[in-house]
Formats: sequence, C-alpha cells, structure tokens
Amino acid sequence: MFNKNIKLVLAIATLAAAIWQFTENEIGNGIMLLLLMGIFIFLYFKNEIILLAFLRLRKQDFPGAQKWLSKIKNPSSALVTKQEGYYNYLQGLMVSQTNMTQAEKYFKKAISLGLSMDADLAMAKLSLAGIAMSKNRRREAQTLMKEAEAHDKHGMLGEQLKTMKANFKAAGNQPKHQYGRPTSARAGRRQR
Repeated sequence: MFNKNIKLVLAIATLAAAIWQFTENEIGNGIMLLLLMGIFIFLYFKNEIILLAFLRLRKQDFPGAQKWLSKIKNPSSALVTKQEGYYNYLQGLMVSQTNMTQAEKYFKKAISLGLSMDADLAMAKLSLAGIAMSKNRRREAQTLMKEAEAHDKHGMLGEQLKTMKANFKAAGNQPKHQYGRPTSARAGRRQR
C-alpha cells in the first residue's frame, strides 16, 4: 500500500511524462500515461486496501476483511478523511461481533470523520443505537434510531429498524428496579 502523498507524486510525474510524450508527437503513449495518472488519482480517493476489504465483506468473509484492514498501519497518514471514516466503519463492523465498547468507539469516530453514503451512515447509527440499548441508554438509542431512519432514504434497513423498535418496546416493558441484595452500604442501612 502506498502512502497518499506518494500517489499524488506518482500522478504528477505521470502527467509530466504524458505531456512530454505529447510534445514528442507520441500521442498513444501520452494517452496511456494519462489513463495511468487517472488510476493513481482514483486510488488516492478510494484506497485499494479498503476496496479489497469491502469485497471480502460482500462474500461474508470477516477474517479475510480483517486481514486486509490490518495492513493499514497508520490510517490517519495513509488515508484521506472520508476513507479513514470508512476504515473505522469497517473496524466497527468487525469488532461489533466481539467487543461492543470498542465497536462503539469505532462507529463514533467513523460518523465524526464522515461517511459518503447515507446507507452507511444509517447503518453506523443503527449499530450505535443497538449498542446504546444494550447498555441501558434509552434516550440515546431512541435519538440514534430516529437519525438512522432519516438517513435510510431507500428503505434498505427497514426490517432492521422494525426489529430494533420491537426490541426497544419489549425492553421498555421490563421493570426498572434491581432484584437481589443492595449494592451500596447506604442502601443496606435503609433496610434495617
């Protein structure tokens, strides 16, 4: 994987070589070099490692996607801001299977850096709502669910939103008090 600045330098060098080829009346070589420059510019904005990780996710190969993402050592220097958001989004998807607290950090960072597609933003907010609901933060979960519903313009997450709302209502019907022995000394004195 090349650093983002190296990709820009390669694009500029390729442009210079294309201009040189055009001045030497080698039009075919110049056009080919311009196409090569287009590839470098494309890979500047769309990181090749993240593209390969998305392809692994389409095949439901989570360990393979994690292997590709682990090749990015320092995402803040190697990636553009939006791509760093997608890096954190993918890391959140991977970690959400095992560690909710770490996944919450990744999803929040991905949202703060920005995701270019509304469906991805809706999915990140829906995942955050699920994490907040599992940690008994009902207000935060409710606002995140509303935001996710607003971002889901094509109805791709309709079934997940219905399931989440049903779980939210079921959790609301449970009693709010704890059973068992008091956990603090003050609560223990009140019972005497």
